[in-house]
Amino acid sequence: MSLIFGHLLTAMVTPFDEEGKIDLPALEPLIEHLIATGTEGLVVAGTTGESPTLRTEEKLTLFKRVKEITGNRVHVIAGTGTNDTSYSAELTRKAASIGIDGTMAVTPYYNKPNQEGMYHHFKTIAEATSLPLMIYNIPGRCMVNLQADTLIQLSKIPNITSVKEASGNLDQISEIIENTPLDFQVYSGDDSTTLPIMSIGGTGVVSVASHLIGMELTKMVKSFLSGNVVEASKLHRQLLPKMKACFRSPNPIPLKAILGHLGLVKNQTRSPLLPLEEKETKELLHVFNLA
Repeated sequence: MSLIFGHLLTAMVTPFDEEGKIDLPALEPLIEHLIATGTEGLVVAGTTGESPTLRTEEKLTLFKRVKEITGNRVHVIAGTGTNDTSYSAELTRKAASIGIDGTMAVTPYYNKPNQEGMYHHFKTIAEATSLPLMIYNIPGRCMVNLQADTLIQLSKIPNITSVKEASGNLDQISEIIENTPLDFQVYSGDDSTTLPIMSIGGTGVVSVASHLIGMELTKMVKSFLSGNVVEASKLHRQLLPKMKACFRSPNPIPLKAILGHLGLVKNQTRSPLLPLEEKETKELLHVFNLA
């Protein structure tokens, strides 16, 4: 299989300063940390990047600066999907002109389109660029599930090359893997389902926890790929409490609390998300042996 983006991708946080503005100086040390701990690609302005609170010009500034910092060392995937098809296609065109490596588009939230509507939505976005497009299916946030049959049809569009699957439905994911082209790549959208999805033919993960346990996740993925399933399974079990701890509160609140403690970014989220209280932060740090 020819990998377009790699096995371990990170859904990167967006650093903010005390005034709520994007903390551009914080991007470089954060990105260098992620690359040094195994990240092969960065998904920018996704859920973890607090995309609903980012304005268009902020997203484009992020895409440009992240690409400048990374160069050709890792892939930069721009989160350009919204619940507005026309706007998503336009943002995709603008992001592509910056020189990023691919785009990601989430299933349309709130509108609750049917399967035909979602097919049209992603087809329109794909036609706005020649770059690889990753579809992001996350029913828990968007209230709609992109069904296997629809995704299988979308996979026939040449530049729709992958899906980030956060449905947690292994039957659906198996059907997708079985019936899409051999070079179509299925990523776990949840850290805790990385190994289960890889075990049925998935490619890897778009990770949140890789901000904190990137080297361990890399080891788990490499162990599985080398055929050492027993070691990979052991690592999965050991890492599971840390994976789950990242979602004790809505993402990326717990993650930013730990990154703030480590000094990688400030513990600043944009309203309506609020930082963790001190007691919750101490409990979280204990899980990561940082208390």
